[in-house]
Amino acid sequence: MHIPTLYLDTSVIGGYHDTEWMADTRELWAQRAGGLWVFLSSGLVAQEISDAPPEVRQTFEETFDRAKDLLPITGEIEDLALEYLKAGVVSTKFEDDARHVAICTVHRVDHLVSWNFKHLVNVRRAAGFNAVNLLQGYAPVSIINPKELIYASHDDQDL
Repeated sequence: MHIPTLYLDTSVIGGYHDTEWMADTRELWAQRAGGLWVFLSSGLVAQEISDAPPEVRQTFEETFDRAKDLLPITGEIEDLALEYLKAGVVSTKFEDDARHVAICTVHRVDHLVSWNFKHLVNVRRAAGFNAVNLLQGYAPVSIINPKELIYASHDDQDL
C-alpha cells in the first residue's frame, strides 16, 4: 500500500509551536506516527528556519533525517521555479515559495502542505502553478493545508 508523501514547508514546522495552528499541526504528526503519512522537506526549509526559535529548529531536526527526508534542489527545480516566476504565479520576492512547489512537482511528492494561504494554499495560485506544470510537461501538484489531511484521514463514521 502506498503511504502518501507530504512535503512540509516552513509554516507547518513553525505551526507545531504556534497557538493558532498547533492542534491541527500536532494531529498531523500523530497521524504520521500512526503510519498514515511520510514526511519530506528540503534544505530550503532548513535554511528558512535557521533563524527560527530554538524549539522550531529542534522540531525540524527531530522530524527529518537529513540523509533521507530532505529533497535536493536541482537545476531542473530551479528552471521550473523560474517558469512560475515568469508566468507571474508569484513575484520574485517570493521565489522560495516557487521553489517549494517546484521541489514537490519534480520529486512527485503527493502533497505540499502549508499554512501559507497567501502564496501557496490558494485556489488562484494553485491554478497558476498547475498551468505552468502542464505547459512544462509536469503533472499537477496538490497544495493543501494540514486540516484537509487530518480530517480526510478520519473514518466516515460521522456520516
